[in-house]
Amino acid sequence: MPQFFSRTSTTIARLSLLGIGVTLAAVACAGYLVVQSPYVTRQDVPREQPVPFSHEHHAGGLGIDCRYCHTTVETSSFANIPATKICMNCHQQMWAVAPDIEPVRQSYRTGRSVQWTRVHDLPDFVYFDHSIHVHKGIGCSTCHGRVDLMPLTWQAQSLRMEWCLDCHRDPAKYVRPRDQVFNMAYTAPRNQEELGRQLVAEYHIVSRTSCSTCHR
Repeated sequence: MPQFFSRTSTTIARLSLLGIGVTLAAVACAGYLVVQSPYVTRQDVPREQPVPFSHEHHAGGLGIDCRYCHTTVETSSFANIPATKICMNCHQQMWAVAPDIEPVRQSYRTGRSVQWTRVHDLPDFVYFDHSIHVHKGIGCSTCHGRVDLMPLTWQAQSLRMEWCLDCHRDPAKYVRPRDQVFNMAYTAPRNQEELGRQLVAEYHIVSRTSCSTCHR
């Protein structure tokens, strides 16, 4: 039977197929890296706000407790954006005419909310309950980072499912005493593994990894 293609043609065809395979693999890898990057997750990207609010100044410098502003974090599934009245408790007296906080004063006068830019925004198909995590000994800084050191607020973690599952599979690595939940400067002790196991038992923490735990 005659040979229709030369050896060179066969080699070129094989190299072409190999090149297509390598290209597809490179595209897949590039796509994965893009999905994991801050370009998509918005991790470590400071968010502009209508008022240049500094957690570094309020929480770090002045030592204002998280719960003073985020009043529902211990009792609700969400940590509320502070009402304008909370801001004006102080700013009726301090920086009362500062131009930077005019949107806050206008909100107080008109009753219309300041249009804050949300920093941590989970998809609608994800269920997350702040109060449960607080009562189980998961600290604010575990998820939100050192907010008390942020002049502008940014998302400290990726918020991707794999990040959530890392804690859900082994909560002992992250749980802390309940009286330290709102301590932004808390650092895990050397015996975290032992302490974590004790707290997991004491707080009746169950490692929940089924889909329905978060996707309801």
